[in-house]
Amino acid sequence: MKKTWLTGVFASVLVLGACGGNGSEETGGSEETGGSGETIEWSFGHLADENHIWHKTAERFVELVEENSDGQMEITIYPNNSLGGETDTINAIQAGTADMVISGETLQNWAPNAALMAVPYAFRDLEHVQTVVEGEIGEQIKNEISEEADLTALYYHTRAPRNLTSNEPIESPEDLNGFSMRVPNVPLFLDVWEAAGASPQVMDFNEVFTGLQQGVIDGQENPVDLIQSAAFYEVQDYVNRTEHVYSWIYILVGNEQYNALSDELKEVVQSAAEEAQAYGEELYNEEIETIEQELKDEGMEFVDVDQDAFREAMIPAIEESLTPEQLELYEQILAVE
Repeated sequence: MKKTWLTGVFASVLVLGACGGNGSEETGGSEETGGSGETIEWSFGHLADENHIWHKTAERFVELVEENSDGQMEITIYPNNSLGGETDTINAIQAGTADMVISGETLQNWAPNAALMAVPYAFRDLEHVQTVVEGEIGEQIKNEISEEADLTALYYHTRAPRNLTSNEPIESPEDLNGFSMRVPNVPLFLDVWEAAGASPQVMDFNEVFTGLQQGVIDGQENPVDLIQSAAFYEVQDYVNRTEHVYSWIYILVGNEQYNALSDELKEVVQSAAEEAQAYGEELYNEEIETIEQELKDEGMEFVDVDQDAFREAMIPAIEESLTPEQLELYEQILAVE
């Protein structure tokens, strides 16, 4: 968080001069900021490009915060991993050199139950996801993220299901023999894809395109919006409909940065987050339906797969990888109607 003091200092000098230098202290700031005279500047990094739903929603959030804070807050968005990868940005927030990030299951590296945000075949559909995230289980995960990762969740996006991309069609786990693929820094993803027969490896998202282009990896898995946003259609031919993960992702700010706000500015941020949440849902409903066709137009072919076979291959690894607490939460998710 950066603070600009010049306006406040100048105003204080004027006030003291007008009071005849009687030693009284003026705590109010300039009229423009309506408070301490400080401009609070936040940096907001994420991995998607400027055309992605996350970025467009972030722009709406920033617009609302800046407008309703009367200039007391300024937020600069850095898309395309320009602040570094997801993990790097979280580390930077904790170190005080960045302020906001978009993150999901990667947060399990700090808050173990965040793994439940994207357990393969745990969620039936997006309605199931929404019921969980807005209920007691979602609240429990959000609180753990705050306590263990020092991040405050402001709003969330539901995500299109994750699908596997490749240059040869993959219809069943048997087709994964010798298949090298990228996964995010999520230990559970390594375990389940290895159990399914692939050779998974962790790689930052901003390295995936080059990895595919150079043949370092044979494929990757992501929702169709990120497949499009990252132009993977230029280096991959098939989208295999594994639909192995339905999930959500949070927009987060550092606890220290958020807690430093006045109550009035916290209210501004929360109100903007609520409006951004609704705006993001609207964008999702409008845009996600067209993305699949646009990927087809770019030459990608969608392949129906044996999802039951993938599920059966992954479930033993899921149950073995989860801690007793995570497994209990997983079973609660499965039971949510």
